[in-house]
Amino acid sequence: MLILSHGDVRRILDGAEQEVLAAVRKAYVLHTQGRSAVPHSVFLRFPGDERNRIIALPAYLETPEAPVAGVKWVSSFPGNVEAGMDRASAAIILNSMRTGHPEVFLEGATISARRTAASAAVAAATLGATGSGVSLIGAGVINFEVLTFLRALYAELDSVTVFDLDQARAGAFAERCTTRWPEMKVDVVTRVEDAVAAHPLVCLATSATVPHLDGSRCQPGALILHLSLRDLTPETILASTNVVDDADHVCRAATSLHLAEQRAGDRGFIAHSLGELLLDGDRYRRDPDTLTVFSPFGLGALDLALADLVHRRARESGLGTNVPDFLGS
Repeated sequence: MLILSHGDVRRILDGAEQEVLAAVRKAYVLHTQGRSAVPHSVFLRFPGDERNRIIALPAYLETPEAPVAGVKWVSSFPGNVEAGMDRASAAIILNSMRTGHPEVFLEGATISARRTAASAAVAAATLGATGSGVSLIGAGVINFEVLTFLRALYAELDSVTVFDLDQARAGAFAERCTTRWPEMKVDVVTRVEDAVAAHPLVCLATSATVPHLDGSRCQPGALILHLSLRDLTPETILASTNVVDDADHVCRAATSLHLAEQRAGDRGFIAHSLGELLLDGDRYRRDPDTLTVFSPFGLGALDLALADLVHRRARESGLGTNVPDFLGS
């Protein structure tokens, strides 16, 4: 068993945004081509506890290098933030496709955050994001990674508007941004309505459990990267052009799209999957008058794509701790 720590994963992925973006794009295409297996994730919840959860995301992906299978075990404990810790933590196991034996154990939160951010950036590029700014709702790890990947694709992006319910957290986020990108203009606002109105590109990465936001203050034709899945009201979803990663996955677990499906009685409000648009090339043109919403459930196949990339680079570089007797003789 090869064990790859947080530090090992960071050594490989830091500065590798273009390689990560390419891996995520390819994973979406492979999934759309039917070259993946992505069972529904399993939510472990706890009696009397509506906030905390742990999710298992098993998957298989037929990567160009070799098929890969495994599982991500990711927790979300929002109360960690108040204690100065990250909300999410994760571990990923990759299994041998020859024997089925587990052969790699990776720190997964870094992989999870970067595949989420890369998927948002790929969607922004595919759906024709415009302008030189972005509104970030939620001042956490995910939105910082989203900004990093957007900057990798849009060198002209130089203006950010930030909102978080915790104003101190929003201020700290802004300081981190200006330290990383001194040329960037970063504004912190005290009302979410002002944030969503500031730019035609909006990213929602919150810990919301029920819808709380409509699109009335967004700019006409804005693109919303709805990463946290439960922010937008069902009415807003039904009035928008909706792009998803996988309709079967995203329309469950009381997401905004699940609630919209229950309201409408079908999924006719979903216009496209991102993989279909990637296969279609550069022909997509966004409606300039209608909100476009990208809602990715977060496919386990994306985690596998990045975990496999990290695994291969680690083997090449000699990183990680090998435990030869992990499974016994």
